[in-house]
Amino acid sequence: MTSPAAIPSLDGRRFRMVSSTTSAVDPDAPSVFTYQEKDGAIWGDYVGDTVTFGRFVGTRTGDTIWVSFVHVLVADGSVVTGNGESELELTDDGRIRLVEHYEMHGLPQLSVCEETAAA
Repeated sequence: MTSPAAIPSLDGRRFRMVSSTTSAVDPDAPSVFTYQEKDGAIWGDYVGDTVTFGRFVGTRTGDTIWVSFVHVLVADGSVVTGNGESELELTDDGRIRLVEHYEMHGLPQLSVCEETAAA
């Protein structure tokens, strides 16, 4: 039996990266992620900062998501792949935060993304 989700659907929500152990995040032009969610499936794309473009696909169980990703680096055009698991949290002001644990370059990594305010 899966645990119920306390955090609302990610469908149509946008997030910006606020920290990463992989690279320094440009606060003026961070990577921005757009999520889609339906029936336990997660998918989306991202762009910005050190990434030319990226795509991800995965699943959601309760307040945890698992994704596989691929992106192209701005610096040299190299393709990076990986997978990871994220815990979903709510910020004090009610936005969603993703605490992402993943592996890249053969090492464990951690990044944090926060939902952008609704326009």
